[in-house]
Amino acid sequence: MKAIGFKTSHDIEHEQSLIEEQIEKPSAKDYDLIIEVKAASINPIDLKVRSKSSLDKTMEQIKVLGYDGLGIIEALGDKVEGFQIGERVFYAGDVTKNGSNAQYQKIDSRIVAKAPKSLSDAQAVVLPLTSLTAWEAMFHRMNINKDENKTILIIGGAGGVASIAIQLIKIRTNLTVITTASRQESKTWCKSMGADYIVNHKDLIKEVKEAGFEQVDYIFNAADTSMHWNAMAELIAPQGKICLLVDASEPLDINKFKLKSVSINWESMFTRTMFKTEDLKQQQTILKHISKLADEGKIKTTLNKTLKGFSVENIKEAHKLTQSGKNIGKIALTF
Repeated sequence: MKAIGFKTSHDIEHEQSLIEEQIEKPSAKDYDLIIEVKAASINPIDLKVRSKSSLDKTMEQIKVLGYDGLGIIEALGDKVEGFQIGERVFYAGDVTKNGSNAQYQKIDSRIVAKAPKSLSDAQAVVLPLTSLTAWEAMFHRMNINKDENKTILIIGGAGGVASIAIQLIKIRTNLTVITTASRQESKTWCKSMGADYIVNHKDLIKEVKEAGFEQVDYIFNAADTSMHWNAMAELIAPQGKICLLVDASEPLDINKFKLKSVSINWESMFTRTMFKTEDLKQQQTILKHISKLADEGKIKTTLNKTLKGFSVENIKEAHKLTQSGKNIGKIALTF
């Protein structure tokens, strides 16, 4: 089958940064599904794996990227429950295995759900990774209570994860949502997702206070952890909760949060699949909720651009757009 990936880590402009090869089509056993892939989406993790995981070596087989996928079930393992051949499904996948940038993909059925019927392939495929990340961060890491009349600051509001986080908070809780955005198109996007207040991250403390908030009860930082560390320490309320997504680029002083008894959490959507946790199937449950919310019209797709055609050129273009840091929402590739 045709697959696109890399053998050595290169800058995206390099001729060999992404290459096409014929590889063996996977087969199903146990909990596996074999999916005929119809669409994929690009996330920052694609860029991170491509650029860092094979710096000093050349792999014998290509590493296939793609951590959002949508397609049709072609085969199932003997332990699979709740699925049938021919069903249309979506999923985020497993960073330790080959991804969705291929004609066929093997995926654990316990992290897969039936795709929203009301959305096109492109509209639906951008949802899994960001939805899982946002849901886990809000409701599993910070344990936000739906009945609380509190405030949350979401840093990096126009990105894929934050766009879903804003919507989930407005749908499932009573929290007031403050997000960061600097460009006018980013501000417009955040407002369309449901943000109550929009502030500029370039002077975060001043902006949040000018919006009328001396402190906030929750902070979800989907942007640069190191850059906003001191601002988060000042803005978080006593006994507040913070969830972080992005690796720190330098050592950070965690003592800043001690006197306020702040809870600091990390969210990595791949934790459950990487370590095969007992609650692995939670990801299927979350995706079922997301699919239902989409079909009920309660959650919007975060699709902003679609590239048509399964080619090295299109996947490279998607990587470049994502790498620019100026992309709003998500990019989909339809095969």
